[in-house]
Amino acid sequence: MTANLRGVTWGKSSWSGANGDCVEVGLGLPGVVAVRDSKDRRGPALVFTPQAWQEFITRAKNGAAAAE
Repeated sequence: MTANLRGVTWGKSSWSGANGDCVEVGLGLPGVVAVRDSKDRRGPALVFTPQAWQEFITRAKNGAAAAE
C-alpha cells in the first residue's frame, strides 16, 4: 500500500523517552495509519490499514508478537 502522507497528523506515545528513540504514528487520512522513526522524520514510513494496525497493537499488548 502506498499513500500520499500530506495532511497526516504525527504523534508519539506519552511513554516515549526524552532521548527521542521512538516511533511516531500518523493519523488523519481515511483508511491509512502511517508509522515512522522519530529520528528520521523525512525518511520512509510504513503504511497500514486501520484494521491491520489495530491487530498489531492488540497482539503486541497481549505479547503475541514476541511469542511467534
